[in-house]
Amino acid sequence: MADGAPGGPLLRLFVRLVRRPLLPAVRLWRRNIQLRVVAATLLMSLAVVLALGFVVIAQVSKGLLDAKEEAAQSQAAGGFAVAQEKANTPSAVDGPDATDNKVGRDASTWMNSLVKQLASGGQTAFEVVALGAGPDAGGQPGGQPSGPFVSGVKGARASGNVDPTASVPVALRRDVNHATGTFKTFSQIRYTAGSGDKAPEPALVVGKRLTDINGDPYDLYYLFPLTQEEESLNLIKVTIATAGVFVVVLLGAIAWLVVRQVVTPVRMAAGIAERLSAGRLQERMKVTGEDDIARLGEAFNKMAQNLQLKIQQLEDLSRMQRRFVSDVSHELRTPLTTVRMAADVIHDARVDFDPITARSAELLAGQLDRFESLLADLLEISRFDAGAAALEAEPIDLRDVVRRVIDGAEPLAEHKGTRIRVLGDTQPVIAEADSRRVERVLRNLVVNAVEHGEGRDVVVRLASAGGAVAVAVRDYGVGLKPGEATRVFNRFWRADPARARTTGGTGLGLSIAVEDARLHGGWLQAWGEPGGGSQFRLTLPRTADEPLRGSPIPLEPEDSRSNRARAAAEAAGAQASPKAQQGPGRGDRSPIPPRSAVAGALPVPADPTALPGSGARVVARPADPDQAAADRTAAAERAADTDADTDADTDADAGAEQAAAAQEDGAGGR
Repeated sequence: MADGAPGGPLLRLFVRLVRRPLLPAVRLWRRNIQLRVVAATLLMSLAVVLALGFVVIAQVSKGLLDAKEEAAQSQAAGGFAVAQEKANTPSAVDGPDATDNKVGRDASTWMNSLVKQLASGGQTAFEVVALGAGPDAGGQPGGQPSGPFVSGVKGARASGNVDPTASVPVALRRDVNHATGTFKTFSQIRYTAGSGDKAPEPALVVGKRLTDINGDPYDLYYLFPLTQEEESLNLIKVTIATAGVFVVVLLGAIAWLVVRQVVTPVRMAAGIAERLSAGRLQERMKVTGEDDIARLGEAFNKMAQNLQLKIQQLEDLSRMQRRFVSDVSHELRTPLTTVRMAADVIHDARVDFDPITARSAELLAGQLDRFESLLADLLEISRFDAGAAALEAEPIDLRDVVRRVIDGAEPLAEHKGTRIRVLGDTQPVIAEADSRRVERVLRNLVVNAVEHGEGRDVVVRLASAGGAVAVAVRDYGVGLKPGEATRVFNRFWRADPARARTTGGTGLGLSIAVEDARLHGGWLQAWGEPGGGSQFRLTLPRTADEPLRGSPIPLEPEDSRSNRARAAAEAAGAQASPKAQQGPGRGDRSPIPPRSAVAGALPVPADPTALPGSGARVVARPADPDQAAADRTAAAERAADTDADTDADTDADAGAEQAAAAQEDGAGGR
């Protein structure tokens, strides 16, 4: 149902209200294997018991009915023979009217006496019904014959207050009247109103066509109640149901006990594993017996012991490494200070040297700067590796941090002929963060963008939405090749090792930046395309320790090749507009020039892989007029591309001092 359809919100509310009480049960079902096994055992046991019960009841019911039919037919055959014999010998029928000379009266009296005598031998085992026979006997509903009686028998006769016409089915009467032989069917014995509202009883009805004392036909029926068989069958059903319930409960209890013996050690192992992961390496499982579970416990304990030993060795090694790095750094500081002082003296006096010696003094000063930066970065990386890095978060305005970074990178930007523009700085962008670490991250991103921007504009964009703030640095330089967006944050990684550095970087800048972003609980993500520039996006939670759900700035910029191709396809679909048919120079004010006029125009899929988050977790933001203007300016300046053999070396750790030194020196080696 669409969101705007009537009843949509009500339906969603109803589903939410129904699903909310079921969530704990669903969670318990997913997490408890013992519950699932016991429930599956109960369901399968119930299915087996039901199937077995249906089969047993069907067989018992068939056996009871077959036995009842056989006995009823035998008893009814004897009764039919006796009735016919009495009709052949009228004197055998006792009664006050047995010697009456009137044939009709004798037949009626004889029929009454016959029904009583036949029913007296049943003793509630059966009832007897006699119906007169006619051309259409049994042809009307209700059982009353529609034609005149052939004989003098007047109406139906029955024993035991049985309603003869209602108890004998019409179909059976039709069969008896129109064919010879014995017929049977199942029906109900219904009683007359004078029987005290006795309830109908299921019965087996057996009927046959006979002749009376005058030789006229009539129908004789035996009605055998099935009350005892029904009671026996009900007793069997109750017995099977009771036994089935006990069997299902017993099987469920057995399954619970068996699964408990297996699940309990597994739960114990899981709990101990959680405690081991929490640092309590002395935890061990309790092992009893010699079965497979005991072997599992022994293997788990041995694994935990070896793990504890290895972790202890690694901790000792890490401690030694940290101590070594600390000692080396301290030991290197003194000679480095001395060498720095001597190099400064030589560098200041280089005007008095010959050109080769003066150039050597300049190279010495530049490499000493890089060595100092490398030493500082190694110490910072060692703090991250040791888990000793601490976050000093406080509410800051990222606009101030961006301004300081841009002021420090201005000398390098002027040297490169690059203009740094800021968008989205009209409103405060407040976040709880460590100002020093955020400034270090942004300085790396901005300096890298200037370094690899090929003299084109660098756009720094700020945004804030929901519970996140973001800063994106966009350049239009060499860009990144597919797959390099993930490797760009590796330590000492370079896309083109032959490319010269101009800012004296150490190759650890982006690695440290990623660790700073992770320390804030944020993301540092990269996007790029060959020859189309790159964009690095830093996303931080507005409040410390708040999980990120998205970023207010898309990772892939709006002027990427794929977005431009999509826009071109949409424009091509609108050819009905006269304005869309105008060529360049005839009012075409599109902020994005056709990429086909630029070298390397084939679209390359972007790689929006994120570290540590996923590049797909991007929250789109409406178009910004400032951004559109910036895109128009940048696109106009990108009228021609450089060669395809470009470099995506974006790791940098350059501050304002290194940028100024690069401007003064004009030499390579970042």
